[in-house]
Amino acid sequence: MSFETPDELGYLESHEWARREDGTAQVGITDFAQDELGDVVFVELPDVGDELAAQAEFGVVESIKAVSDLYAPVGGEVVAVNEELFNTPELVNDDPYGEGWMLEIEFDDESDFDDLLAADEYVDQTE
Repeated sequence: MSFETPDELGYLESHEWARREDGTAQVGITDFAQDELGDVVFVELPDVGDELAAQAEFGVVESIKAVSDLYAPVGGEVVAVNEELFNTPELVNDDPYGEGWMLEIEFDDESDFDDLLAADEYVDQTE
């Protein structure tokens, strides 16, 4: 089975993605990760204003199968969280790269993106 892995995103080995947009990074979990987890039933996210270090834990995603920690692909200040996920966590399953995004980080250091996997490297790791 092949999973959607957009080329324009950067990936962590722990299955989070980051989309760079004008000084911020939108963050979520990959299509592969949501499939492995199964039906997502709960998402715990940080508060707007929280400072995150690159690759530091920022929250939890809970599914019918497992509870998994979430890690920040880049460091910086949380400037938005997807509050829709508190009432509709299944958006993570339905649209992991769109409506299922988790947070936006105003990143401190552009070089954090250099440490992320490219789409093909992430796909190789999941096969």
